[in-house]
Amino acid sequence: MSAIHPTITDVLISTFKVPAAEILPDSTMDSLEMDSLAVAEFAVIIKEKLGVDAGSDRLYKDATLADITRFIDETVGGVATASGEAAMSNPR
Repeated sequence: MSAIHPTITDVLISTFKVPAAEILPDSTMDSLEMDSLAVAEFAVIIKEKLGVDAGSDRLYKDATLADITRFIDETVGGVATASGEAAMSNPR
């Protein structure tokens, strides 16, 4: 499981009071009864915690938690790769 998953789980449980038993890889925001305002708030919290700009359009109601986790992992990995490449091309 992704290192991002515990952060997502913690946010869903602590902020949105989603029961832990309902947080499954195939759960969707809709199945977790997250309305559009909650999804937007979730995106803001994820940006604050992980530095990932995952706007509501990427966290649409039909996306599974596995999809969302994959998107965040890819974004975080892309940021790390881009930073590493920039550092390599601009040695100090």
